[in-house]
Amino acid sequence: FLQSSVGQCRRRKRTHWNDSCDEDMEASDGELEDETVRPAKRISITESNMKSRYATEFHELEKIGSGEFGSVFKCVKRLDGCIYAIKRSKKPLAGSVDEQNALREVYAHAVLGQHSHVVRYFSAWAEDDHMLIQNEYCNGGSLADAISENYRNMRYFGEPELKDLLLQVARGLKYIHSMSLVHMDIKPSNIFISRTSIPTATSEEGDEDEWSSSRVVFKIGDLGHVTRIASPQVEEGDSRFLANEVLQENYNYLPKADIFALALTVICAAGAEPLPANGDQWHEIRQGKLPKIPQVLSQDLLDLLKVMINPDPEKRPSAVALVKHSALLSTARKSAEQLRIELNAEKFKNSLLQKELKKAQMAKAAAEERAQFTDRMTTRSTAQNKIARLTGKKMNRSVSLTIY
Repeated sequence: FLQSSVGQCRRRKRTHWNDSCDEDMEASDGELEDETVRPAKRISITESNMKSRYATEFHELEKIGSGEFGSVFKCVKRLDGCIYAIKRSKKPLAGSVDEQNALREVYAHAVLGQHSHVVRYFSAWAEDDHMLIQNEYCNGGSLADAISENYRNMRYFGEPELKDLLLQVARGLKYIHSMSLVHMDIKPSNIFISRTSIPTATSEEGDEDEWSSSRVVFKIGDLGHVTRIASPQVEEGDSRFLANEVLQENYNYLPKADIFALALTVICAAGAEPLPANGDQWHEIRQGKLPKIPQVLSQDLLDLLKVMINPDPEKRPSAVALVKHSALLSTARKSAEQLRIELNAEKFKNSLLQKELKKAQMAKAAAEERAQFTDRMTTRSTAQNKIARLTGKKMNRSVSLTIY
């Protein structure tokens, strides 16, 4: 009887999993007595037995995306006033494959920590038997959104932008792979864009017009398919970006599968037609044939993309090799130059502030000097009036003249 009660209590605890709220766990312990007279069953987390953390802590602004897992909402956290992206699963996760993917994403974020080219994770919890994940909000949307917008306007990313995209995502993959993990679902909808305005530092007056330029940072997100390189549990991603060896269940080169998907992601950004999910063209790409790109790219970039989709995964470059590749060196130098520009801009802003501070200090000193001068003049005038009264300066004097 005691073992049955304890088992039922543990089952109730599992339904109240939450990474930051321990109160629910304590509440489930208090209901042990009722469990002894009722058959054990799973109790879903609803608003009747758990106060909504989402409604309490966040103000929802708008829905910004949706997918197979669920929907993503742009929210303001009431406590700090910052904007976050909250991902909420579409349907109850208990016992489903989606539950494993959601937990996998949370675990992956916990292992990875913070990196400039990986979307930052803040928190996760279960509510109404749905998973909610609080992530960094990227104000530029996804790369898929940018590609769709370009397609509608008959535009595409130019070669400098493509190299920048390739280099930044490769840096993110280098970090993920260094943690003995692989992403397994690299594609445009899982690459997010963060835009940061920076000053050009060309105006000594600090005009607002000089803040028009922006720095674009690409970040890898959606870690629901992340798995370990050793002893992996592979959940296949989007077939349009899937390397053939993964389809054949050869998991010996999983980091190179990320490289394959990255090449196709860059090709999509270059303006290529939507990739096939199967068929002859799908197989041609897996044989090393680049899809048709509607712009002229340099041969070194084309050669790099071609080797990234090589049918032999061993011949594809690693993420470490990519960030050092000669085709991307100019982009890396440009990134360093961009950092120098930003540093100079910050120095320029500081010099402006120092000038303004110096002007304010001089104005204050001048005002104090004028006040002191006025006080001295007033004191001197008062003293002179006192001396004049003592010496009779303004009194009439008599003159006596005697003639002999």
